[in-house]
Amino acid sequence: MAEAAVQGRGVFRDAEEKEQYVSFIIEKEFYGVDILKVQEIVGMTKITSVPSMAAYMKGVINLRGKVVPVVDMRMKFRMPERAYDMTTVILIVSVKGREVGMIVDSVSDVIDIPREKIQDTQHFKASIEAEFIIGIGNVDDNLIILLDVDRILSADELEHIDKNQ
Repeated sequence: MAEAAVQGRGVFRDAEEKEQYVSFIIEKEFYGVDILKVQEIVGMTKITSVPSMAAYMKGVINLRGKVVPVVDMRMKFRMPERAYDMTTVILIVSVKGREVGMIVDSVSDVIDIPREKIQDTQHFKASIEAEFIIGIGNVDDNLIILLDVDRILSADELEHIDKNQ
């Protein structure tokens, strides 16, 4: 019985050493956000434009009666625009206590990444601003850029959204 308890703790400890991410694709690259930040995934829906917003702020959606601002991640990361299609989705994430939609090309999977397989980005150069990146995960020889959703929008941008809703 004591052996089972020790084995059980070992399994629990191993589980603690992994982090879960929702992975998605933008411009053929894999990205991930902490699963605890993802509220839900919705298919592309009608987006209502809001005047005087940054180009990457596509507008707002009605999510069960709640107004949610939506960011086109391609545009936020200064990537070429592309038409939305059947695989385009909106990740609803919690950003500093409020819901924000992130338009991505497609969702891939929920993945477990062992902490030792996540590298910091001090010396990493990316096509997106490094301030959004919390690490690079290596899963089955695939690199996944891990994003900090709380840094995707600045305090000023969030305030501007609040004023225009």
